[in-house]
Amino acid sequence: MVLDNCLIIIISSPSGVGKTTITKRLKRKINKSYLSISCTTRSPRKNERNKKDYFFVSKEKFLKYKKQKKFIETAKVHNNFYGTFKSELKKNYKKSKVVFLDIDWQGARNIRKKIKDNCYSFFLLPPSLSILKKRLIKRHSDNTRLAFSRLLSARKDLKYWDEYDFIYINDKLNTCVNEISKKIKDLIIEKDKRKSFKQIVKKL
Repeated sequence: MVLDNCLIIIISSPSGVGKTTITKRLKRKINKSYLSISCTTRSPRKNERNKKDYFFVSKEKFLKYKKQKKFIETAKVHNNFYGTFKSELKKNYKKSKVVFLDIDWQGARNIRKKIKDNCYSFFLLPPSLSILKKRLIKRHSDNTRLAFSRLLSARKDLKYWDEYDFIYINDKLNTCVNEISKKIKDLIIEKDKRKSFKQIVKKL
């Protein structure tokens, strides 16, 4: 898939590091940006809405969509399926400077295989495992077993950090958002420059 008009920005992190919060804040800071809505078989969390936060579907419907090749990437995370609809990218890349993908390392790996140009990946690290542990216990305060299961998965996810283009530590949220926002704006400027050079070379 060729997406010349915009940047595809992948944001990944282990559970509890803050990728969804950071991605939503980045969307507000970057003009003409769009946050792709993923499809998932997991149950909605409190305050999550269908077609706004995720497309919530049954496992049967998800597998049907997958068989119909409606996804550009899919992944299985914590026994739930996640996927990015091709239509989510196609309908938004022409009118956006940036399309954000809030996906895990499996999805990121699949996207990078299919989109070679104007695609950049960011991996978020926790300040430390002890801080991540506290965040996960706080998130799953009513289910300690689930919190430790997420921590175990997070340790595994950390192994894939070096597959990404840029690495940031989410210690102070605002600082992390500002640093990533600046990098993305620099990438937009560079892309626009290259596009201008391409037009100039054509005329030579």
